[in-house]
Amino acid sequence: MSIKERLQADLKEAMKSGDTFLRDCVRLLNAAIKQVEVDTRQSLDDNAVLKILKSAYKQREDAANAYKEAGRADLYEQESKEMQVILRYLPAQLSDEQLRQRLEEIIARVQASGLKDLGKVMQEAKSLSDVADGRRISTMAKSLLQ
Repeated sequence: MSIKERLQADLKEAMKSGDTFLRDCVRLLNAAIKQVEVDTRQSLDDNAVLKILKSAYKQREDAANAYKEAGRADLYEQESKEMQVILRYLPAQLSDEQLRQRLEEIIARVQASGLKDLGKVMQEAKSLSDVADGRRISTMAKSLLQ
C-alpha cells in the first residue's frame, strides 16, 4: 500500500470514528501532496511524498520549538501531536546508537580524521536522510570527529 493510499484509508477511518484531529491533520497532508501534484502536473511516487512529509514534519518541529520558547504550551502540544501523526507515515528513525554505528562506518570508509573532513562525512551520510534528521546526523558526526 502506498503512502497516499494509507493517508486516504486513515482519512476515511478518522471520519467514520469522529476523530476530528486526525481527520484535519491528514487532510492538511493530503492538501500539501495535492498542491505539488497540481503544480508539477504529475502523480507523485512514495519518494516524492516522503519528501513532502519530511518537510511538513520539519515545519511543525520548528513551530513547536518556537511555541515552547514563547511559553505557549497549548500550541506546542498541538504541533507535537501533528508531528506524531506525520511520523506514522515516515520510515522508522534510527536510534542514537544505530546512528552512531552507521556514522562510524562512514567515517572509517572516507578515512575522516577531524572536523576538516566533516563535508566528506556529510556527503556520504546523505543516504541516512530517510532514517535520521539532518541535524542529528550533523551533530553526531561533529562529536565523533572531534
